[in-house]
Amino acid sequence: MSAFLRSRLLGFADRTGALALTAGMLVFIYLPVATLVLFSFHSGRVPVPPFEGPTFDWYLKVLASDRVSGATLNSLMVGFGSSFVSTALAVLAAWGLARHRMPGRRVIEVLLYMPLAVSYLVIGLGLLLLFSTLGFGKSLWLVGIGHVVLNLPLAFVIIYAQIDREQARLEQAARDLGAGEVQVFFRITLPLLRIAILAAFVLSFTFSWDEFIVAFLLSGFDPTLPVVIWGMLRTGLDPQTNAAGTLVFLVSIIAAVLVELFLLGRRRR
Repeated sequence: MSAFLRSRLLGFADRTGALALTAGMLVFIYLPVATLVLFSFHSGRVPVPPFEGPTFDWYLKVLASDRVSGATLNSLMVGFGSSFVSTALAVLAAWGLARHRMPGRRVIEVLLYMPLAVSYLVIGLGLLLLFSTLGFGKSLWLVGIGHVVLNLPLAFVIIYAQIDREQARLEQAARDLGAGEVQVFFRITLPLLRIAILAAFVLSFTFSWDEFIVAFLLSGFDPTLPVVIWGMLRTGLDPQTNAAGTLVFLVSIIAAVLVELFLLGRRRR
């Protein structure tokens, strides 16, 4: 066998193996989601094979449920509120650490990164103990505070990574032209960070939207949608639960697609 033919065969084998590995990973990741979506259209009472349907009855029941609609509204309020606060605090923290040399700067960075490596269960139990000691009852406000604690490090990492020296030079040029610090921040810093801010906000929202552990520990009588879905699962398998889970997944996908379309439009312009 010639060296040329051998190299072509090896290259083909490498490409085939890489393609097979990628396909296997995608199946492993998305097969459970595909199964969930498929059996949300199952017409039988129990979502097990063989598939019967399709039907939209379970979606209609979910959308008509006061419990689910109330929990959805709770999740949206907590998601948008906590994401806004997390992103705003992350912008201020990233800008302050990047532009000002202060004692203990590295320690502050490490402290902001550390929650990313801590279990949600540990954070949730810690917040529950803290709020109980302070005399606060469970509520959506506490869930929102918990989600700020979870999402602030993520938003900080995204925004902090986008603050570079070129932006610092533009800010200094604005100061040389007579702009004050407030003008520099709102007219130079924020516009240059808008893509990172948008990405941080959307990721924070998606994490908050389907977060369960902290919401379960702190929500009380105003549960979020993942907590309600968990309560539905306790009664057993039900296509209505699959429909609710599919709607949660659909909202996350829509948010990601909208951001991608926004970024695509900017690249085209």
